[in-house]
Amino acid sequence: MGDVIRIGSRASKLARQQVTEWLAPIAERFPEVTFKRETILEGGDQDRVTPTLAEVARTAGGSAFSTNQEAALVSGRVDVIVHSLKDLPTSVREGTLLLTTPGPREDVRDVLCGATLDGLPKGARVGTGAPRRVAQLLALRPDLDVVAIRGNVPGRLARTTRGGLDAVVLAAAGLNRLGLMPEVHEVLDPAVFPPSPGQGALGIQVRVGSPAARLLERTGDPHADACVRTERALLAELHGGCSVPVGAWGRVGPDGLLRLCATVTSLDGTRQVTASGEGPLDAPEKLGACVADDLLAQGAVDILERIRRG
Repeated sequence: MGDVIRIGSRASKLARQQVTEWLAPIAERFPEVTFKRETILEGGDQDRVTPTLAEVARTAGGSAFSTNQEAALVSGRVDVIVHSLKDLPTSVREGTLLLTTPGPREDVRDVLCGATLDGLPKGARVGTGAPRRVAQLLALRPDLDVVAIRGNVPGRLARTTRGGLDAVVLAAAGLNRLGLMPEVHEVLDPAVFPPSPGQGALGIQVRVGSPAARLLERTGDPHADACVRTERALLAELHGGCSVPVGAWGRVGPDGLLRLCATVTSLDGTRQVTASGEGPLDAPEKLGACVADDLLAQGAVDILERIRRG
């Protein structure tokens, strides 16, 4: 195989830090290989005006945060893509595959930055652009004024001090990776505020049969991989994406069983269905499908159809 592996990622500081995190043990394991980085701008990076990522994705012809990177991978411009896995659709481009998820997975939880839920006054303004977070916030605090915001982690965090917001909701993983956890915050319990499927995990995408795929095929963490595979299987069964308010939390229990809990919430927070299940570690997709079926049987299908009809 060649001596050079080209790694693509988005251009943000967080994306670059994710590459650094993944690459450190890989470069040590394969000292004979030269790894080169390349940044690739996505529609969600270039368009900061369109209010929702769903609209950006439609314009981009795919995903707001992965379409251009996948195109660069398929064309051979790069050999590996390092994604934030929650931004990657459940179906990857033909001719590519996701390697076993790297571990350890970062913190899966969301964080309310600038305040605590109980400490927020009635009618407080809370910023987030994610439909799932909007829905789950309103389910817990229907009095809140949830404001749509987008942008990188430092920019969104700054809105709590000079952007007229009382708090913002961000992923703990991004805050931890950038060393930006604010002094005043509340880490939200994933049992009641389950994260996006794949949150906190990295997705390593390669071309099928490529030298990079063969080199890296035995890297990754089977436990982290099982957790994200069950979460993404559930999302696929619900035909969901980043514009659908689906929360899912997979973890491996002390008994070695894979556990999954998930919610589907209406955008106004007035309806929420919850389901959970457990199963063997080697059948994550089956568990995800079973929990998804439970959600649908409880009424998630009606919630999702109403959202899709707009």
